Amino acid sequence: MTKHRIAHRIRAVPPSGIRRFFDIAATMPNVISLGVGEPDFITPASIRAAGQASIDRTTAYTSNSGLLELRVALADHLNRRYGVRYDPETELLITVGVSEAMLGAALALLNPGDEVLVPEPCFVAYPACVTFADARVVYVPTNVTDGFQVTGAALEAAVTPRTKAILIGYPNNPTGAVLSRERLLEVAAVAERHDLIVISDEIYDRLVYGVEHTCFASLPGMRERTVLLGGFSKAYAMTGWRLGWLAAPAEIADAVRKFHQYAIMSAPTMSQYAGLEAILHGEEAVQEMVREYNRRRNVIVAGLNSIGLPTFEPQGAFYAFPQVSHLGLSSEVFCEQLLQREQVAVVPGDAFGPSGAGYVRACYATALNKIEEALERIERFVRRIG
Repeated sequence: MTKHRIAHRIRAVPPSGIRRFFDIAATMPNVISLGVGEPDFITPASIRAAGQASIDRTTAYTSNSGLLELRVALADHLNRRYGVRYDPETELLITVGVSEAMLGAALALLNPGDEVLVPEPCFVAYPACVTFADARVVYVPTNVTDGFQVTGAALEAAVTPRTKAILIGYPNNPTGAVLSRERLLEVAAVAERHDLIVISDEIYDRLVYGVEHTCFASLPGMRERTVLLGGFSKAYAMTGWRLGWLAAPAEIADAVRKFHQYAIMSAPTMSQYAGLEAILHGEEAVQEMVREYNRRRNVIVAGLNSIGLPTFEPQGAFYAFPQVSHLGLSSEVFCEQLLQREQVAVVPGDAFGPSGAGYVRACYATALNKIEEALERIERFVRRIG
């Protein structure tokens, strides 16, 4: 019998459902992509300039933990915004995007057989990171009736003696849901009752509309059991710079740093200088982008509802999550046929977990005129199959 050359942990993870549709769309002319969650804005000028200028000063590695100036600025930023304090020397780590921070946290915290509660729909990397750590994902479903907000009762029902952690991501990708402070306190109560670590991905914390984001680590008693993840890609339109961060108690941060030392060494130096400029002087640009995203959000949600695709109103991130199950097509078939017939790319909801079945994700981080054209194409498609 031929042995498998590829490790089980890799074979157990399916290819990303997001990338598959993006790759197909890239081969087709005249496609409007509402697929990949990437800002259509270019990185603001002063941030680009800071990264470019840094190349003339140094192209060397930074500290494994990242530029100290950046960590100090990030610590001040988190304290100013959320009232949560981290030691920049021992409790902050600059990473290659949030994805590296998440994988590092999983590898540092999880042992084979440990269970991680993951509310879903969720970003596709969450279950993958848990699986790569040889741990087990336990999905905790959410639904539109509850505003896609996980409840303490749902988490409690999923806890077993093997549960080690809860992995949450709010504002949520793909639903756009923002977890209320009341619900966050329910999550905190479960974590405290069962002595669980909470990995909180807050990459979309700055992209909220009409509500306030609550940092999980700022909740009473939660700082010491939280691994807080964030980054620069979404709020500052810095996806290609690949810059994220992890904040955690020193013992956990040190464990993640060990993985980071051997796998990465340090995040790109020029990206870190750009990130420093973003934190210190990027606020006006953030607010301008948020205003534009909000304008697009209102257009796409109203447009999808008017077409006959019931759409939950997202309060964060830059995704709409319309329901398509009533059309008699699965999410995947809907996406495939929409792409082939009308050249509009969206992502099947079940790529983000079982509760996403019957939905699709449409990213509104694209120009308003393209969103309006996409809505016209979607309406033609829906009328045709209806």
